[in-house]
Amino acid sequence: MGFLVKLKEGLAKTKNALFGRIDAMLKHFVRVDEELLEELEELLITADVGVSATEEILDRLREEIKQGRLKEPEDIKASLRVILADMIGQGEPLKLDTAPTVVLIIGVNGAGKTTSIGKISNRLKEAKKSVVVAAADTFRAAAIDQLSVWCDRAGVDIVKQHEGSDPAAVVYDAIQYTKKKGADVLIVDTAGRLHNKKNLMDELAKINRVISRELPDATRENLLVLDATTGQNAISQAKEFGKAAEITGLILNKLDGTAKGGIVLSIRHELGLPVKFIGVGEKINDMQEFDAEEFVAALFE
Repeated sequence: MGFLVKLKEGLAKTKNALFGRIDAMLKHFVRVDEELLEELEELLITADVGVSATEEILDRLREEIKQGRLKEPEDIKASLRVILADMIGQGEPLKLDTAPTVVLIIGVNGAGKTTSIGKISNRLKEAKKSVVVAAADTFRAAAIDQLSVWCDRAGVDIVKQHEGSDPAAVVYDAIQYTKKKGADVLIVDTAGRLHNKKNLMDELAKINRVISRELPDATRENLLVLDATTGQNAISQAKEFGKAAEITGLILNKLDGTAKGGIVLSIRHELGLPVKFIGVGEKINDMQEFDAEEFVAALFE
């Protein structure tokens, strides 16, 4: 099954919940007016598009109405498709400008950090890149074992210590191994603790100091893993983690488990961060680089 087919299946809940209801709503109107836009506003917010992004969508629709380009209710969906694609913008591929490149993976426990690392490692391996994974989430019970299983599936090396070890020490060891092996990419797992923000920030700062000292010229990606099913809470998480690390992109998981796929638009609008990867399943190949055109097409077609 191709990923576009998986994406369409994965976004089926959002498509049915949002655009199915928009279709039904449009049948009750004979002209485009403010009442129609108010109904549309409610549907967009329900799909977790977000208040701010919804306001921009409606403003752009009003401008089209004003300029005479939007006259019939059935024209709404075509305009929406163009507006959503424009607002989401294109995703950005992983920057792999140096060997090694360091990819720091952050996010709360349960968002899918471990599976994301396995899936991205698998993609990189298929692209003929050699990968080393640092198991620096030493805080959570079984995190190291789970990560080891995914690294085995992807066929990549893992550097680990025992539970409770100093995460920065694990990263140091992984960097030395990466240098010795001449690997292309070092992926670093981190603990997903938001309840104690000071500890989280201190830990990430220490890890960053080790990376900067040992690999000063390496390209860096700090990817935040978000669970799409948490809706607007994902944006709150992103803002908190943004205080602890300079996030360069997002990994959005579990889009297949929610009717609120509009969170992609909300995140882009609120945070201005590119979605680099999206996940729509549990298998090792169920993650893909984000493509805005494919995403919008899966919602409309």
